[in-house]
Amino acid sequence: MTAPLLYVCVRPQRDAAVAEWASFRDGLGVGDDDLVHHDLVREPLPDDIERFAAVVVGGSPFNVTDNEKTDGQRRLERDLERLAATAIEGRTAALFTCFGIGVVTRLLGGVVTLQHPEGTGPADIVLTDAGRDDELFGILSPRFEALTAHKEGTDSVPPGATLLAQNDACPVQAYRAGRGLWATQFHPEPTTDAFVARMRVYRDAGYFDADAFDEVSAHVRTASIEQPTRLLRSFAARAVAA
Repeated sequence: MTAPLLYVCVRPQRDAAVAEWASFRDGLGVGDDDLVHHDLVREPLPDDIERFAAVVVGGSPFNVTDNEKTDGQRRLERDLERLAATAIEGRTAALFTCFGIGVVTRLLGGVVTLQHPEGTGPADIVLTDAGRDDELFGILSPRFEALTAHKEGTDSVPPGATLLAQNDACPVQAYRAGRGLWATQFHPEPTTDAFVARMRVYRDAGYFDADAFDEVSAHVRTASIEQPTRLLRSFAARAVAA
């Protein structure tokens, strides 16, 4: 790889952030030095984004729909919007996940809502016709499992974006916008063990019944997440080829 990839962290919890970086590293199939870690919670977005081969944006306990936001969260959202605009224009390639899809949806003039919450665990994801033809998603099975745990979702595909994947719980699971931006509602990076470890960090955050941790964890471990990993490998391969 001639230039490194960039992982943009939007998790305040450092242990969860480091573990997520490792999950992306393994999912992308790159080495430690090939995935630079940038903590957007504590540091503004670098001005030299275009020096990276591509960018992946991790998840967060933040929500676009939060009624009260700190100045730091608002700055973080503005930085993500700036990154998204850069990718939409084709000046870099970016994969936004989880909280990030909400930021991009709002930027594009779409609606982020609390009407489509998702349970914690495996979800069935279905590709659209456009998804089956997409350069990244087209290598995936038309129907596959991925891990979710979200309080908000995108109500409908935002203006200017192309819907790539959906399911009954959340009508927008993935889309593409512009020349170089992809966004997923689901988490493409964690193994089931990594997801259970993340659940421990957010056990009392309202994503699931804390008293049912063992039951929910057992359900998570039944997931087959080979297809989301293939998506990350496809993204990394595109970055190398660009």
